Amino acid sequence: MTKERVQFATEQRGGKVTKPAESATQNADGSHMPRTQRGVRTRNALITAAAAEFGEKGFHEGSITGITQRAGVALGSFYTYFESKDAIFRALVATISGQVRDSVAPALAEGRNAIDTELAALKTFLAFAREHRELYRVIDEAEFIDPDGFRRHYEGAAGRILSRLRKGVDEGAIRADVGEIEAWAIMGMNVFLGLRFAVWEKSESVESIASAANRLLAKGISNPK
Repeated sequence: MTKERVQFATEQRGGKVTKPAESATQNADGSHMPRTQRGVRTRNALITAAAAEFGEKGFHEGSITGITQRAGVALGSFYTYFESKDAIFRALVATISGQVRDSVAPALAEGRNAIDTELAALKTFLAFAREHRELYRVIDEAEFIDPDGFRRHYEGAAGRILSRLRKGVDEGAIRADVGEIEAWAIMGMNVFLGLRFAVWEKSESVESIASAANRLLAKGISNPK
């Protein structure tokens, strides 16, 4: 039993904790989906607090107590929504993946050609990474704490890039032999540009970084004779 569970059980025996009113349905990953709007707000507050806690301290040093304190939520309420620290970490990884996807989506709906679409996607991702630097630490640790979530995160990102590239092929803007390998290469470039210019430092503008990467996609790096 975790120390937080021990504390919760002790408080219950002492009559200090009232069982939360929001009931929830359990997911396979050990998290629980609330059935009320109040429950949704509380669960979201815990997820946001977990991002700050794990982003600052890492998974092993981060704690449930730290999460609930950041969220302004009673310790007992935590267990209404998550069975353990592992469960909220898995939920956080899924949330971050969705946030990355959703942050980029609006920039892709403006009728650009294939190359300009990748420019818009990278600019939006870099801006998101600068505002949410904790995403790198959380996703990196997910390789060991939540390997399935880690793989889904990157397979999902590469899959979305591949879909855009195939659309570009269909439109005649991209060579017909471009496919999954190139999609993963573009994703890798984007991830490490984010690490270098969003997490480590912000010495270049988002526009200049994305434009340089976009020139690489459009023209390659060979010196034309």
